[in-house]
Amino acid sequence: MAIKSFQGARKQQSDTSEDAPFKVSDIMCKDLITFKPEQSVEEVIETLINKKISGGPVVNDNNELIGIISEGDCLKQISESRYYNMPMENDNVEKRMVKDVETIDGNMNVFDAANKFLESKRRRFPIVVNGKLVGQISQKDILKAAISLKGHTWDK
Repeated sequence: MAIKSFQGARKQQSDTSEDAPFKVSDIMCKDLITFKPEQSVEEVIETLINKKISGGPVVNDNNELIGIISEGDCLKQISESRYYNMPMENDNVEKRMVKDVETIDGNMNVFDAANKFLESKRRRFPIVVNGKLVGQISQKDILKAAISLKGHTWDK
């Protein structure tokens, strides 16, 4: 007696590992705009506006991640300089950056990274290998990856 299947025809599964990103390192931005601790906050503000970005990593001369500076950090500086009537040019990135930076592993699955974004409410995570900044992933990078996976299975 033959056993009949009630499932419809299945689409042939293709190996999507070649054409679809699954790891953070596959989709991270490697060409980063970075800042130095001695830069002025005014210079950072100009860069954020001109490059249409909301923040960026701060690195030392050895390309080691030492902080992150964002639009919010710059806004705090503007607000305080007005409140205390202090000139903005006296402030630098090192005084305003966030020093306790949460990073993400480049080998992390993109979907796990999406959950990390949701849990942390952060907009970007730097990726560090052997102490050196190698890339950054943003929420937008995750969204782009999801669109590129459209039509593929969500499982690896």
